Amino acid sequence: MAAVKKKSFLPGFVIGGFLFYMLLPIVATYAFSIAVRWDRSILPEGLTLEWYKVAFEDKWFLIVFKNSLVLSLSTVLVSTFLIVPTAYWVHLRVPKAKPLMDLLSTLPFAIPGVVLSLGLIRLYAQPPLMLARTPYMLVAAYVIFTMPFMYRPVVNSIEAVNIRVLTEAAQSLGASWFRILFQVILPNIMPGILSGGLLVFATIFGEFTIATFLVGARYKTFPMQLVYFTRRDGRIAAAYSVISFTIAWASSLVILWVAAWGAKRAGSGSIQASKNIIESAPGD
Repeated sequence: MAAVKKKSFLPGFVIGGFLFYMLLPIVATYAFSIAVRWDRSILPEGLTLEWYKVAFEDKWFLIVFKNSLVLSLSTVLVSTFLIVPTAYWVHLRVPKAKPLMDLLSTLPFAIPGVVLSLGLIRLYAQPPLMLARTPYMLVAAYVIFTMPFMYRPVVNSIEAVNIRVLTEAAQSLGASWFRILFQVILPNIMPGILSGGLLVFATIFGEFTIATFLVGARYKTFPMQLVYFTRRDGRIAAAYSVISFTIAWASSLVILWVAAWGAKRAGSGSIQASKNIIESAPGD
């Protein structure tokens, strides 16, 4: 009995230690962001929301928040527009290219952001393009950088449904390629698209290295302002970090909700697809 109790206690101890190790820095950051002072004792010397007030009243706060929001949403839209049709076409018409696409989707993990930024600057800083140091080039770099986060969820959703049967059934009813993609395929892989989009959004909103090298102070983002306050006042920087954490955690909760919604929706996917096919037939 003692051996059984020891074995059952050990996994809980390991998991608890891991959670403590992972959550302690985050909890400390939250505590530091509301501490009056925390450099002379173990516990904070008073609590205050002054640092959040300073952060929100900073003239750059809304600017950098808007810039990061625009970059994140633009990257999500461009990634969706490029990756979803490509993944669908490869799985439908060129299945032999799937290993190559899987390899390409993992390359951003092997290419450091600094190398990617410097390569894009050298390539696109020459006339007639002159796109380097612009937000447009930054979005293009982000699409490459976050390709694995969008591609894998989309591919997983595509492989979970029989897109060949759905496509052939829609074609037999006279539906065009446009209506097949937007009214038949997209509704069935929407959980993957939403999950990928939220992962891309959360990643880009907190990205610092590529933005610093490509645009710098010409288009300041939220992480740039966070680093600026790190050198000025760590408590204000902690408030910025908490805001960024909260946005990332909110995105994670939405991803979990989307995953649960997708699992519930999977059972009725075939029925919905049939309805979309029938509705797409008239007028084509």
